[in-house]
Amino acid sequence: MSNTNPFAKFTALRWLIAGVLLTAATTPAIAHAEKPISPVGLVELVRGDFQFLEGPAYDATSGTLYFSDIPANKIYTLDAQGKIGEFTDSSNHTNGIVVATKGKFQGKLVACQMDGQIVTYDPKTKAVEVLADAYDGKRFNAPNDLVVDAAGGVYFTDPLFRAPEPLPQGIQAVYYRAADATVTRVTDAIAAPNGVALSPDGKRLYVIPSQQAEMLVYNVTAPGKLDGGEVFCSLIQPEGKSGTGGDGMVVDVEGNLYITSNLGVQIVSPAGEFRGIVQTPQIPANVTFGDADSKTLYITARTGLYKVRMPIAGLQPN
Repeated sequence: MSNTNPFAKFTALRWLIAGVLLTAATTPAIAHAEKPISPVGLVELVRGDFQFLEGPAYDATSGTLYFSDIPANKIYTLDAQGKIGEFTDSSNHTNGIVVATKGKFQGKLVACQMDGQIVTYDPKTKAVEVLADAYDGKRFNAPNDLVVDAAGGVYFTDPLFRAPEPLPQGIQAVYYRAADATVTRVTDAIAAPNGVALSPDGKRLYVIPSQQAEMLVYNVTAPGKLDGGEVFCSLIQPEGKSGTGGDGMVVDVEGNLYITSNLGVQIVSPAGEFRGIVQTPQIPANVTFGDADSKTLYITARTGLYKVRMPIAGLQPN
């Protein structure tokens, strides 16, 4: 059901003000962002009482938002009328989700199941097809997040969260499942690779590690072929802490990155410059853009699903 609590906006405003004051006191760089990007409305609670939310993905055709609750082993929906429903109660701990808009997977949910595979879901029949469950004869650690490219391939991260020990793959890295179903490892070891996204032109792959402050970028020379692996930016750190990384990520049409972190959703320009932060009542895990104009930022943050209006539209997935 949609949120009908008359105090929801007040609570969101209280948290927003508190977050801004906290941030101004602990992270001075926020007050000096070049060309800042700020919400054009309040952060609103859509609904709480979940266990741990992740993987928001918007289907522009139906106006449906999909999001996962990992411990509950469920995927939920938020329809265009604001009603929340249950898509599946057996998700194999699905984390990241993308609703593909082109190619072979068009209209389907492409998802990372942390139980060791990437799959597609048919939104109508709910049928599941396994796309990849192993590399070099060994199961994946625990696929976390993903992005589909214009060639119909899928880049996905494979960190340690919920993975068996010792790690089946031995290292934590990024993989590419090509349109012909072949799977390759496309990076060396990364400190808990988590969020992943492509630039609007598809020529850069961003990877968000969770166990370091430095965010990474790779040049895409061909589908599934990466060059380099450089530091793109360093996330602003909570006071008294260092080496704190990010979680999920989404990109807008201008190429700005929205990276979830312990301080909120940190916004970074294509040049790696800090542009602002969106504060949320709880630590955010992942983000996506949705609604008809793609200017509503949906945020999964621990037990709550939140939304806020932004001035720039989100990039539609492949």
